[in-house]
Amino acid sequence: MIVVTGATGALNGATVDHLLDRVPVEEVAVAVRDVTKARRFADRGVEVRHGDYADAASLPTTFHGADQVLLVSSNDPGADAAALHRTAIDAAVTAGVGRILYTSHQGAASHSPFRPAVVHAATEQLLAESGVAWTSLRNGYYAHSLAWLAGPWRETGVITVPADGPVSWTARDDAAEAAAIILATHGGYDGPVTLTADAAPTFADLARIASDLTGRSIGLAVVDPDRWVADQIAGGRPEPMVRFVLGMYQAAEQGFFAGTDPLLRDLLGREPQSARDVLAHQPAAR
Repeated sequence: MIVVTGATGALNGATVDHLLDRVPVEEVAVAVRDVTKARRFADRGVEVRHGDYADAASLPTTFHGADQVLLVSSNDPGADAAALHRTAIDAAVTAGVGRILYTSHQGAASHSPFRPAVVHAATEQLLAESGVAWTSLRNGYYAHSLAWLAGPWRETGVITVPADGPVSWTARDDAAEAAAIILATHGGYDGPVTLTADAAPTFADLARIASDLTGRSIGLAVVDPDRWVADQIAGGRPEPMVRFVLGMYQAAEQGFFAGTDPLLRDLLGREPQSARDVLAHQPAAR
């Protein structure tokens, strides 16, 4: 039995969809905080279980009988995510799960300026100390984020950022499909595995790609971080979120997202989607 948490979210929901193409439905269960939102899986014959990292008592039953559990990382900005992950890992150990898989990030590091990367590194350490076989899916930075990280370049003709650096922009659905393939191997991958697109363009590279796609000259402006923060706040964005996003740009500048790995391409049996593909389909801002 494979239990996938967070299946009402975009990433693990897509993972379940791909998994059902590879294993019998009887071998899959989803664990979600609100079972009413998992109706589409129930309609396909998938067992729907209630499970909440913040409710430790719910989890041993949630993970009962599982050979593998895929834990999605917490996306609650106000929570102690590492503590929630510890609760889920402890529950999986108690339930006798054979392998724990976790949706991590390629930039996982305790010294990263990007806050989720620190949480991912801490969670990987918890997994390593759990005594259970584990796999950390270090996904590349999700390429759909370019819709806001690159800004309204189609309208302004400029990509404006507070720092520049290489990022292996990776399509979320490609990462989801790879996770399903890895789950279907029933233990074929141990420890951290890196799942990225084949290239890591900088924002300067993206400006050149955007120019080529549109036939216009799209420029790059790397502005002072304090000015960028002030402009974002003036535009109506909450300061905590602005500073959170600033950490991403700074981590890119420091090379945390620069690495690429052929594993994703090998698992998919095709070229992963690229940043160029994403920009080509990015609509104009409204």
